[in-house]
Amino acid sequence: MEMSRKAIPYTPNQKSLSEMTLMIVSTSGVHLKDQEPFSTDTAQGDSTYRVIPGEVQPADLTVTHAAPKEHYNTDAPKEDINCVFPIDRLRELADNGVIQGVAEKHITMMGYAMRLKQINDVTIPAVAKEVVRSKADAVLLTAG
Repeated sequence: MEMSRKAIPYTPNQKSLSEMTLMIVSTSGVHLKDQEPFSTDTAQGDSTYRVIPGEVQPADLTVTHAAPKEHYNTDAPKEDINCVFPIDRLRELADNGVIQGVAEKHITMMGYAMRLKQINDVTIPAVAKEVVRSKADAVLLTAG
C-alpha cells in the first residue's frame, strides 16, 4: 500500500509482544556524546538522524535540541535519558520476558526541523531503510 496524506497503511501484527524485538525511534535529539550534535540553528533546524547502537550505555548519551527551553527543556533527559529514550526500560521488559529483545540499533532525530521537503524526500526514506535493515518487529516512537 502506498503511503499518502489521506491514509496510513495499517499492517496488523501477527506476533505477540513476547515474540517481538523492539527498536527505539526518537525525535528527542538524543545522540552519543561522541557523535556530531544536532544543529541548534533555529532558522533551519536539523533534518539528519543518528544511529545508536543497541548495546549503548545511558551514560554515553546526551541531548541536543534547537527547541526553546519552554517548549522542550532538556535538563531532565540529560539527568535521566530514559525519560525520552527508554533503553533501560526496554532491557527490563526483555529481561522479564515481556518482549523478546531490544534491537541491535536505534534511530534518533531532532524534532525541530524546518526543511520538510528534505525530511520527506531524504531523511524519512533513509530512516525507513534503517528500520527494515534492523529486523526489529516493532518500533517504539518517542518525542522530546
